[in-house]
Amino acid sequence: MDIEKFIQKWIAAGNAYDTNGYLEKYHKNAVLDDPSVGQSFEGHTGIRKYFEDYFIGYKTQTRLIKSEITGDMSAHVEVEFTGEFPEGKIGGIFDLTFKSGKILSAKADLI
Repeated sequence: MDIEKFIQKWIAAGNAYDTNGYLEKYHKNAVLDDPSVGQSFEGHTGIRKYFEDYFIGYKTQTRLIKSEITGDMSAHVEVEFTGEFPEGKIGGIFDLTFKSGKILSAKADLI
């Protein structure tokens, strides 16, 4: 698995507001934990809600700042979010683990 290429495609799907393309990047049992919104989102149903509320709802665009492969199947990703939310622009991180070529867990937070 080319994790760097995967991350670029995952961000591109998000920026295109391609819900199905975004969800395809997640394992069916994935968990996305985002302390900045005070919730964890489980499976495609939960992650769809997260994506629709916080990406589509706020017209969020994500710019990759840097990514670091932290293991055979994990990465730390730093991004910049812009959109129609109070800050207008803010930094963020994702710590990702992968299984079967998809995201199994994501810890998201704002910085």
